[in-house]
Parts: sequence; structure tokens; C-alpha cells
Amino acid sequence: MELSALLADDPTAASLTIDLPALQSNYRLIAERVAPAKASANIKADAYGLGIDLVVPALVDAGCSHFFVATISEGLSARASTPQAVIYVLNSFSFNAAKIYETHQLSAVLGSLDDLDDFEKALVDGFKLSSPALHIDTGMNRLGLTIDEARLYAEHRKSKTSPLALSLLMTHFIESEIHGSSITEKQVALFEEVLRLFPNVPASLSNSSGVFLDKKTAYDLVRPGYALYGGNPCPDRTNPMRPVIRIEAPILQIRFAKKGTPIGYGGEITVKRDTRIATLSIGYGDGYPRGAKNTDTKTGAECLIAGQRCKILGRISMDLVMADITDCTEGAVKRGDHAVMIGDDMTLDEVAAKSGTIGYEILVHLGPRFRRRVLTDKD
Repeated sequence: MELSALLADDPTAASLTIDLPALQSNYRLIAERVAPAKASANIKADAYGLGIDLVVPALVDAGCSHFFVATISEGLSARASTPQAVIYVLNSFSFNAAKIYETHQLSAVLGSLDDLDDFEKALVDGFKLSSPALHIDTGMNRLGLTIDEARLYAEHRKSKTSPLALSLLMTHFIESEIHGSSITEKQVALFEEVLRLFPNVPASLSNSSGVFLDKKTAYDLVRPGYALYGGNPCPDRTNPMRPVIRIEAPILQIRFAKKGTPIGYGGEITVKRDTRIATLSIGYGDGYPRGAKNTDTKTGAECLIAGQRCKILGRISMDLVMADITDCTEGAVKRGDHAVMIGDDMTLDEVAAKSGTIGYEILVHLGPRFRRRVLTDKD
């Protein structure tokens, strides 16, 4: 039996609520913004930690027909949830995987000359493969043909009587979240140059933040990820997306510490007043970030208890977190109540920033010990 099922009746386990209508609303907002371009969905890392099996059917119901994954295994998981959608596998192509691509109708993203050679070899050997995307590197220096390689490959295609049919030409933004970035402007100019080398091939550039740039960068297909899951794609503006996750942790114990008492592993924080402490059933074993700690020399994250912002005290343990509830009204907090770790005014992006990380990392590290509650349009 899956751990999540075993946890269903455990009142001492932290809970994770996944709001599928909010996810669908976020997708529709993006789709409407970029129309007539199409919106796909990035579902890497098990749909950013929320579960491909949950996320893909919900997005299909919202109108999504194109998905991007990092690995073949993620592609197979997505295919099990949607027999008809186009599923692109981002992380290279190998001849040895051609049979899997053929059997499950996965679409390759070719990001090197070796990828192209392997793909064309597979076609010569008789594999019936879906038309691939071609990935061009415009500055990330990670995956993708260089601009010079793209030029050479474009010339090579002209010599072919039946050149490889491409379904998509794509590149990836470096810092589209920074409004007015000169790097972004350079990338767009380079991509425009590449588009002229491959006429009539649909184009894809924008990620979550790119969706909220000039609409001309939508091209034919956008590839949002983080924004779908409630993260803010516009750090310098109010988040236009609805929150999709909520994390709560039950209070296991309330205790008292006198002024001058060190708290937690290493005694990294010493309370400067007589303090009431709530010990919460959550920790880095659940994916709550260790960087959320407050110490004598570092300001970290807070949580919400009885509507009050409460400072995390000391190191985050594997299974437990301590919070300062001294400012909560006397008697307003008791054993068994819940602290909101992410939710309401305690946003994913705020917790990430105060923990020295990014919301993406928190999402993909959500562990299996949560009691998971999935909201649907029936809730």
C-alpha cells in the first residue's frame, strides 16, 4: 500500500493540499494571454512534485495538448495519463531508445549534432518516429545546437531532397524574469535569425516568465512550468497566478523556554525573552527547506499559527520544526492545531526567498510523508 494511503488517518502527519481547479485556472490564464499561440505544460520532475498522474489529466481537461518532460520515464508516465497528447522529451535522444519513442509516440527534442545523427540513423533503420523538435542554444550553454551548428545544419538540409521534418524550433530563456534584460533582447534577436534559417517550422521560446513579456515572444507555442503550479513568474510584480499548494503541520507539543535558552540542534538561536514554543510535525524529511531556520545571526522564514506570523526557531530537523508562539493570544493555540507553512499570506515564493532557495526547489522536494488532499471542481 502506498505511504500516502497509510497516512490518511494519521493526525500527526503534515498535510499537502493540491488545488487542481487553481492549476487549471492558471493554465487557462496563460492560454488566453498568448492566443492565438498555444500553451503547453512543463511537467518535469513529476509535474514539479505534484504528480504527473494528477496534473496531466487536469491540464488535458483544461485544454492542454502538448507537454514537455525531461526524461523518457517521465514521458512514459505522462503517456499513461494521456494517449493523444504530444509529449516532448527534452534531455537528448539516443538511437538505443528509438523503439521506446516509436512504441509510445514520444517526440524527441534534438539538441546536438549527435542527437541528429542518432535520430536520422533510427529513421534509416525503419523506426517510425514522431517529428522531432530542434533545440538551439542562444546563450544558456547547456543543451542545444550552437548558432554556428544551426547555420551548418540549415545548409545541410538544403542539399536533401527530403530533409528531416521538424515539428518545432525552440530555445530557452536565461533570465526572462528580469524586466528589460539586454540578455533577453539578444536571445530574441538570435532566435529570429535562426527562424529565418528554418522557414515554416513552428517556434517556441517562452517559459513561465517569458509568457508575461511582449506577446511577440509567444510565437507558436509557449512552455510554462512554475507559473502553472502557483509560482510567481513576475518577481517584481504581484503574482498573477493562483496558489496551487497548501502545506500545514500539526502542533505536537507546546513548551516553554526561559530567556537565554538555546533552541534546537547546535543551539543556533537563543531566545531573548521567555518564550512559548510550538513543536510542529514537519521537517526537511518532508521537503521543508533547511534554510528556513532563524538563528542568532540569520533571519529566516515564518509560519502562520492562529492567524499570527510566528518565527521558526533554530535549525530545521528531519521531522520537526519549532516556532515562537509567544505573540499569539494566550489560549489561542493548543496541541493538535495546525500551522500553515505555505498558504494564505505565507506564499511559496516568500518561504523560498527567506530560506535562501527558489520555489521550484521546494516544489520538487515535496516528500511522500504528507497526507495529500486533492481538490477538484467538486470541492
